[in-house]
Amino acid sequence: MTTNLQTGPIKTRALWYVAPRECALNELTIAAQPGEALVRTLFSGISRGTERLIFEGRVPASEHERMRGPGMEGAFPFPVKYGYCAVGIVEAGPSDMLGRHVFALHPHQARFWMAPDRLTLLPDSLPPRRAVLAANAETALNALWDAGAGPGDRIAVVGAGVVGLLVAAFAARLPGADVSVVDVDAARAPLAAALGCRFSTDGAGIADCDLVVHTSASAAGLNKAVSLAGFEGTIIELSWHGSGETPVALGGAFHSRRLKLISSQVGHVADSRRARWSYARRMAKALELLADERLDALISADIPFAEAPLRLPALFAPGSPHLTAVLSY
Repeated sequence: MTTNLQTGPIKTRALWYVAPRECALNELTIAAQPGEALVRTLFSGISRGTERLIFEGRVPASEHERMRGPGMEGAFPFPVKYGYCAVGIVEAGPSDMLGRHVFALHPHQARFWMAPDRLTLLPDSLPPRRAVLAANAETALNALWDAGAGPGDRIAVVGAGVVGLLVAAFAARLPGADVSVVDVDAARAPLAAALGCRFSTDGAGIADCDLVVHTSASAAGLNKAVSLAGFEGTIIELSWHGSGETPVALGGAFHSRRLKLISSQVGHVADSRRARWSYARRMAKALELLADERLDALISADIPFAEAPLRLPALFAPGSPHLTAVLSY
């Protein structure tokens, strides 16, 4: 049974990236396709790594089509309506979803229509604000699958951004795992400690790792990750570097230590799980893993949606201390 509380077109507002380092809130009119549900957005998360590249116009031409997401409008580089971390409440649609909190891969927009099978109901144990981390949690989960991480492993995560800290948090739950976080910003140390991990600004004292996950999106970070891996260890490259080149030192002991450098990207379920895990099952598990109040610390800024065009440039600026920012509607 479907209940539509709205009829006819609806006016709403969405965030657009309109030029290098410039964004705007634009009004638009939306109408439902048959069977869609209407979601009123409560929060949406800014993916600081990916959206900073979009904000700066650094999406490589080769990735313009692959980067398109559900609900996206416009075209890269500009103008484009983008985002993929929306949490809201269902106002119209299937009766069993009405009034329920949902997560959706949708741009930053005050209200939107979406097919019900593309909405994920939040577990009762998960606060809606924290649920904006779902897409990042899904990325972290997929990376650990790609890595083959297991109990007792010595694991290092280079880059203490939100994805790196989620990888570390999930890895630290593996029985007997020894997890370290490496980041040049010493202010991230308390976050790592709260998640059950050791911390270092330079990797001192960390060596012979079974697994190293790199998330800093920098050449220095990737080379540090290579240096921390033990014999026949695995380095997972989880960063998206955008346009440009990232030099990595593959001389020295890279070959003699028989290291493995593997990319991980959330667009496909890791091949070790693909035969049994759908996208929906993976997302549901990511939401379940977020039922940990310690992860609230990964949300370091709350921005009213109406103030987004004024405040996002500072969020994306080099040296910004923030992890995830939440737009509140």
